[in-house]
Amino acid sequence: MTANLDLVRSIYADWERGDFSRVDWAYPQLEITAVEGPDPRTFVGHEAVRDAWRGFLSAWEHYRVAGKEFRELDDGRVLVFNVIGGRGKGSGLDVTQTETKGANLFHVRDGRVTKLVLYWNRDRAFADLGLEG
Repeated sequence: MTANLDLVRSIYADWERGDFSRVDWAYPQLEITAVEGPDPRTFVGHEAVRDAWRGFLSAWEHYRVAGKEFRELDDGRVLVFNVIGGRGKGSGLDVTQTETKGANLFHVRDGRVTKLVLYWNRDRAFADLGLEG
């Protein structure tokens, strides 16, 4: 296992416990792009990322994301297939019941994440990356 996989697995270990507070794994100008989902947009920098996480998480009860498969791609990229869980506070929708299968693409350089792309639908990640499902 490479250092990039170790880094991404450590990030997921926190997220699986519902802890989204750490950003020491990220470059100060980290770019996070939510490609789809309830609020598709891009955030840049630690402060913007913290605010975005806080806003997103405030809409959920018991939001969790669990990494199911970790793949190291070329050029310092790590693709993670995940399952999302939680209940929307406003809608009452329990995404745990729907087994929402997403993916996250981490771009890693010098031991830190420079960019993170969030997919709610793993088929979209496959299409964007030109991978087989």
